[in-house]
Amino acid sequence: MGLSRTPEVRMSETDAADSSHRPAGADFGGGDVELIERRCLQEGFFRLDELHLRHRLFEGGWSAPMTREVHHRHDAVGVLLYDVERDAVVLVEQFRAGAIDDPVSPWKLEIVAGLVERGESAAEVARREAMEEAGCPVGELVELHTYYPSPGACDERVSLFCGLIDSRGLGGVHGLAEENEDIRVHVLSFARAWELLRDGRLDNAMCLIAFHWLAAERASLRARR
Repeated sequence: MGLSRTPEVRMSETDAADSSHRPAGADFGGGDVELIERRCLQEGFFRLDELHLRHRLFEGGWSAPMTREVHHRHDAVGVLLYDVERDAVVLVEQFRAGAIDDPVSPWKLEIVAGLVERGESAAEVARREAMEEAGCPVGELVELHTYYPSPGACDERVSLFCGLIDSRGLGGVHGLAEENEDIRVHVLSFARAWELLRDGRLDNAMCLIAFHWLAAERASLRARR
């Protein structure tokens, strides 16, 4: 039994009318942006650029010149590890510097994730990170989505997967010492993980997108056993 990647959705009359009366500039591309100047403000593990640019407008003509800051990151991969037989998921818990001011805790429950290095495919990263962060080999890998988490100021793209696994024996603390990783592995029933999501404990985009996909496709996955 195959997975339903895209449910059938019918356009309403309003949607159909809108699509047939799009403004002339609705199909803009990269050629409709004029980059006047690019200046590097900071370069370390990530890079921050200041862009001076203008772009075409939907109603015709060009915008006034503007300044935008863009955070350049490696592309990333996330993989939700799911044990079909046991209806269980594997999550990892670690300190996150970006959440240091979180009112609850800067230690976050997440799906396995990592950055794409030069020459790697997203699928290779998903399998590598599953081993490094959770000690978990991945069987079938289902591609879910590729998306920009924050295109207003960051060029990072995330490729999201569901990895089918055997969760028996998983747990403990993992991660690469040379990267200062200290990662605790949790094996949870889907029902318990969904409770955590509903309670706001799973509060990052990768988790939310992946778990809503799994909620929709879980019955199809389990029917294939």
